Amino acid sequence: MVDSVFVVPGTVAAPRGGVLGDLHDRYAPVRETLSRIDKAAREAGLPDISTRLIKDNGASDRRGPEVQYLEIFAVSIATHDMLIAEGIRPVAIVGQSIGELWALAAAGHLSVEDAVRLAVARSQVLTRQGWQGKMLAVGVDGRRAESLAGLAGHPDLVLACENAPRQSVISGPEALIEHVERVADALGWPSFRLDVPHPTHTPAMAQAARDLRATAPRVPYGAGRRRVCSPWLGRDVGDDDPVDLVAGALTARVRMLHTIRDLHAAGADVFVECGEWPVVTKFVEASIPGVRCVVPLSESDPVAAVRALAAEPDGGGGPFRARLPVPSGGEPAAAERVGVLTAAGPAPSLPGAALSYQAVVPTPRAPVSSPAPVEPVPVPSAPTSAPAPASAGLEYSTVLAELRMLYGDFLGYPPDLLGEDDGLESELGVESLKQVALLGRVSDRYDLPGLRANSSLLTLGTLRRIAEAVVRARREAAGL
Repeated sequence: MVDSVFVVPGTVAAPRGGVLGDLHDRYAPVRETLSRIDKAAREAGLPDISTRLIKDNGASDRRGPEVQYLEIFAVSIATHDMLIAEGIRPVAIVGQSIGELWALAAAGHLSVEDAVRLAVARSQVLTRQGWQGKMLAVGVDGRRAESLAGLAGHPDLVLACENAPRQSVISGPEALIEHVERVADALGWPSFRLDVPHPTHTPAMAQAARDLRATAPRVPYGAGRRRVCSPWLGRDVGDDDPVDLVAGALTARVRMLHTIRDLHAAGADVFVECGEWPVVTKFVEASIPGVRCVVPLSESDPVAAVRALAAEPDGGGGPFRARLPVPSGGEPAAAERVGVLTAAGPAPSLPGAALSYQAVVPTPRAPVSSPAPVEPVPVPSAPTSAPAPASAGLEYSTVLAELRMLYGDFLGYPPDLLGEDDGLESELGVESLKQVALLGRVSDRYDLPGLRANSSLLTLGTLRRIAEAVVRARREAAGL
């Protein structure tokens, strides 16, 4: 059995009706957990949470923020229970935003009932504050997004989340978010407003955080069975008080990108999403080339996908298994895997459902049985790789092969892993300074000093574009 990291989404679109029907029928732990969530919800004056999730009864999925949060929790914890029942034991659990609360419950740090109580209390203080804010996903790295937010000079307009190399979230007052949106558009940076009940991760939430600390029920804190990594704390959760954790996250920046990369650096290369669709795993795929992601509920047969994962050898044991190169052809093309906002183009809207908090860009296709599942609901397919320019002939192929070797040697990646249409930053995680250094090496190798000044090869860099630029420049230099 492979070592896996469980990742848990935060505020995503309301789950589909009936999504947990099969898990409810198959697994006693899932039935028990859903019953406990329903009981705690009724005590909070809310309807049963599991009814619509077990069987699609036509009930509306717009029943208030508390119900939405608890439905997301129910899907996450039921997926976790199914994974544990099938023998998958995570080496760590990571939650995104409020998903950290679900992760604490999954890890045994607090009970399912207390997670419900804290989620409801959190939602209520945010509703009472009634802040008129918005969150905007921007298809650039955190440094650029932070600079963009800083243009207004307002303390509540901040970089809220660093999700992937080219996917960040800005949170702030609605009027200023509109201004940021216009500036991003003028710069050619894709952006998309997030449909969330409560915008958070900004200093504007300081009063809500104080109210939550003062009014939330104090909950007993267990030792926990598993490791929980906190993207906003930047460390593992220890003996931190759960109320303080939930309250502190309201004003803090979420650094999912850094947490994912730290786990991968320690040897983790299998990430399993405890949710209905690829959300956090999309950030994983965009942040780490060649990583393996599994999203059971997006598969045509979730149980079979989990059993296949459980049957795999552990690759040598240890707290994390050693990273292994992905065999050629063993992963879907990067354009198929990565669905976060990037500077390659604007994000399409998500038909029929609210966009997830993490701004995953959906793509219309049926769930597949690939180890790295595709987008959540119908979502526009990512562009497939265009054929190499016919006019370049063998020269283009030769240059591309040389570039793969050069970039692979510099980055420590197997050359076959470097797709010609993979975004160097958005999909391969190559930071800007490294791209500058690499472009300098390309310029020196082909004696083309003009390449160094081609900024578009940095902002929208792919091996295809660089190879085409080299071929074109060499022909111009030869007078062809």
